Amino acid sequence: MRRDALAGPDPDFPYLTEDERVTFPDPAKKSSWIIAIGGNLSPGMLLSAYEQGIFPWYGPDDPIIWQSPDPRLVIYPHTLHVSESMRKILRRQVFTITFDKDFEGVIRGCAEIERPGQDGTWISEDIIKAYTELHRLGYAHSAEAWQDGKLVGGCYGLIIGRVFCGESMFARVSNASKAAFLSWAQYLFSRGCAFIDCQVTTEHLVSLGGVEISREEFLAQLAVARKGKLDI
Repeated sequence: MRRDALAGPDPDFPYLTEDERVTFPDPAKKSSWIIAIGGNLSPGMLLSAYEQGIFPWYGPDDPIIWQSPDPRLVIYPHTLHVSESMRKILRRQVFTITFDKDFEGVIRGCAEIERPGQDGTWISEDIIKAYTELHRLGYAHSAEAWQDGKLVGGCYGLIIGRVFCGESMFARVSNASKAAFLSWAQYLFSRGCAFIDCQVTTEHLVSLGGVEISREEFLAQLAVARKGKLDI
């Protein structure tokens, strides 16, 4: 599963359907975040990765780089933090919140939004196409925040068993992404979600209730939670 020459998905790597799986190197035996390089973004490849605690994260000039951070940031039902100001925003229904109404609009919003300190985006057309296909298959989901009929914020990710693997969020209006994410998180936890995988630590995610755990602990919890099913 290694290919160093070309950027993006390997056109020669076999396409895996949602029912096919591939075994990645065991992250528990790696000292690096990088677990593998190469492959493609077919449904079976992506689902295999997430089920093993791995996800694709790479630049526009890189082959696909499969990563598993250590430590890992997660949000549990008891750690989710909704500030008083956000409680007011949600109570006043400043935004209209929907789920899975405009997945492609959300992932493109995440790709297009400018982020301080970042040059460009890792959410390429290949990523957009692959995750939109996972949405069509019922694995990828989005939460949207609307104002005056316009999409102003949202978040997206995958559900693996009883885990939501968050990928990205965006806001065109202040607090829109928080409103979408917190509404989605509360809904997930009310339906039996064990935890939300936030992947990498940021101050923003910590403010929403993210806590760091070791990769070893994350993989152990994932192994249990991935066997369940959310009632959504």
